[in-house]
Amino acid sequence: MSHHHQLAPTPPMGWNSWDCFGVSVTEAEVRQNAEFIAERLKRFGWEYVVVDLCWFAPEADTANYKRFGLNQLIDRYGRLIPDPVKFPSSADGAGFKPLADYVHSLGLKLGVHLMRGMPWQAADRNTPIKGSTARAADIAQPADRCLWYANTYGVNCTRDGAQAYYDSVAQLLAEWQVDLLKMDDMNSWDGEGNHEPYHTDEVEAVRTALDRCGRPIVLSLSPGAARLCNAKHLRDHANLWRVSFDFWDEWPALHAQFARLAQWAPYTAPGAWPDADMIPIGRIGIRGEVGEARETRFTEPEQRTLMTLWCIARSPLMLGCHLPETGEFALSLFTNPGLLAINQHSTGGRQAAYEPNDHAVWTADGPGGESYVAQFNLSDQPQRVDLPRDLADRVAGLTAHDIWTGANAEFDAPIEPHGVRLVRV
Repeated sequence: MSHHHQLAPTPPMGWNSWDCFGVSVTEAEVRQNAEFIAERLKRFGWEYVVVDLCWFAPEADTANYKRFGLNQLIDRYGRLIPDPVKFPSSADGAGFKPLADYVHSLGLKLGVHLMRGMPWQAADRNTPIKGSTARAADIAQPADRCLWYANTYGVNCTRDGAQAYYDSVAQLLAEWQVDLLKMDDMNSWDGEGNHEPYHTDEVEAVRTALDRCGRPIVLSLSPGAARLCNAKHLRDHANLWRVSFDFWDEWPALHAQFARLAQWAPYTAPGAWPDADMIPIGRIGIRGEVGEARETRFTEPEQRTLMTLWCIARSPLMLGCHLPETGEFALSLFTNPGLLAINQHSTGGRQAAYEPNDHAVWTADGPGGESYVAQFNLSDQPQRVDLPRDLADRVAGLTAHDIWTGANAEFDAPIEPHGVRLVRV
C-alpha cells in the first residue's frame, strides 16, 4: 500500500456543508455540525467536517457564483484565503488554522474544498508564486475553465512554476492543519450532456504537492462521472473519487447509482474508494444548490435503500444535512452499528443480480466469515426479491439476522416499494 493510501484504510465518514448551505456556509454553522458529530456520531466512526465551495468569496450566492468575475479573496501568492466575515477566526492571516484547532479539539478532522487551478484574480494581478521565479500569468490558462464555475483558470503543468504553485497551496493547507482536500473540477463530468477531460496533469501535480507538504492530507476528487478507463490512475493518485455528478434526493438519481456502483465495485481497495457522493438525508436545502429548505424528499424505505447501497458498495459516507435540525429517523440510519460495520470492514461487495426498475441483489463478505445480503425492491409495488440460485444455495439453512429490524430474517418475505432487506448470515 502506498503512503497516501494508508491515510484512508477504510471509507472516510463525515459531514459536508454543500447540501444544506451551498456557497454561503459560515463558521458558526460548521462548528454547530462539528459539535453535533462529536456528541452524537463520533463514537460510530464519523470524523470529517468538510467546508465546501466559496468559503473565500464574500458575495457568493446561488445566483452569481457560477459567473466569471466573482470576488475571491487571495493572499500575496495567489492562493485562496477564507472570508473573515463568514469565518471570523480566519482574520489577520490566520486562515483555517483556528477552525482546524477547534475541530481537532473535538477529536475530529477538518476538510476543505478547492477548485482546480488558480483564482482568476491571481492571473489578473500576476501574483508571485511562492518558491519560484515564475509568476501566476506564466502558468495560467484562461481558456481552461470549469464548465460550471468560471472563476478559476487551469494551470499549465508543462511550464516552470506550475508545480511550485500547487506545492504552495498544499503547504498552506498543511500550515492550516487541514486533514482532507476535496479538489473539484478534476474528474470527468457529465451533467446536462457536457463533458470535460480527466485532468491527468493537475491530478498528478496535486498528488505530488500533497506528498511534499509534510502533513497527511486525504485527497478526494470531484465531481463525476469517473470513467473506468481512468481507474488505475485514480487509484494511484487519490483516496476517493466521485462516480456520478451531484446526487440529490430523487428516486431516479438513487436508482441510477446501482449500475454505477456495480461497475466500480471491483476497483475498491484500502485507501482508494469510488465515491457515490454526499448523502442528502435529513434537513437539507437551507441555502443549498437544489430546492428549498426541507427534510429529505426520500421516503423512509428509500433512505434505508440509499444507506444500504452506499455501505455494501463501500462508498465514502459524507452526510449532507444540517445535523442539529435532522430528525431521529435519519439519525438512526447514521448510527446503526451493523450497517456501518459493512461499510468499514466488509470485502468483496458486489452486485449478484440486477433487473432495472424491478430488483437488485448485492452481497459482501464479513471479516469473521459471515456474509451480508441486500435485497432491493426497485419497483413501485411490494414484491418478493428472489436470490440468485448460487447465493440461495450458499445461505440455505443458515441463521439470517435483519440488520434494520434486529429480527430473524426470511429471504422470501415481500419488500416494500423502493425498499431493502439487509441481512447478516
